[in-house]
Amino acid sequence: MARGPSPTVRRRRLAAELRRFREAAELTIDEVGEKLECSASKISRIETGHVGVTPRDVRDMLELYGIEEARREALVQLAREARQKGWWHSYNEVFTGSFVGLEADASFLHTHQALLIPGLLQIEEYTRAVIRAIRPDAEPAEVDLRVRGRLARQRLLTDPHPPDYWAVLDEAVLHRVTGGPEVMRAQLARLVEASTLPNVTIQVVPFGTGAHAGMETPFLILGFPEQADPDVVYVENTTTGVYLEQPSDVRRYTLMFDHLRASALGPDDTVALIQRIANGMGRDSTT
Repeated sequence: MARGPSPTVRRRRLAAELRRFREAAELTIDEVGEKLECSASKISRIETGHVGVTPRDVRDMLELYGIEEARREALVQLAREARQKGWWHSYNEVFTGSFVGLEADASFLHTHQALLIPGLLQIEEYTRAVIRAIRPDAEPAEVDLRVRGRLARQRLLTDPHPPDYWAVLDEAVLHRVTGGPEVMRAQLARLVEASTLPNVTIQVVPFGTGAHAGMETPFLILGFPEQADPDVVYVENTTTGVYLEQPSDVRRYTLMFDHLRASALGPDDTVALIQRIANGMGRDSTT
């Protein structure tokens, strides 16, 4: 899995540049659509990065905005690169949004989960149990495809230039026996193993903490190495996810994550807790 600007990140960067140039030209989205003989909604989707944009469309937009030729050609080339396919396109039925493309180019990933092990740290059997529970009507072939896709994502953590990955989990995640005691013990062992990676930090917020900042929803903060690519927050639910890019939203979730880190056990104490729970897993189970 090659590192470097992914097509998704290139598209996001291009979208931001096109929006900036339009605003500098003091043109509205409606005016651009009218002049280029296309719908305003198309221009809006291009500027939010929700759709790809052809090099021809980029050239036409930049000519309208009065951008000099050298800068114009650089962005047209960026549009060509943004249309390339990443490795995740083999899993189009699984990865339908921009998430994996953004994840692939992030320099850091800070996540909080209160219900389940984060996807990048799951073992295959745990992943399979989670997908079957969340999608009880899924055919076996779909389950297999989703499992393979998630395992493919995990190569990111052992890439030659991996992101800094920091996960803060609620203690409940460790006690929820998913896939049976044997699977759960293996999953907890995987957490301990992952914590030895130099780029991975795992902390647990213990039950004794009481109410904490991350009780409402799981989230992931993605940071990028280039200043042109601002941080983004991904807030997920069962069926979809929402991307938050406004600086005020990113600051709010960053502060929330800082509070979670402060209220959690340190990494060494976290490993000790995980091992204690794993040792006792199944003793009181009737499964």
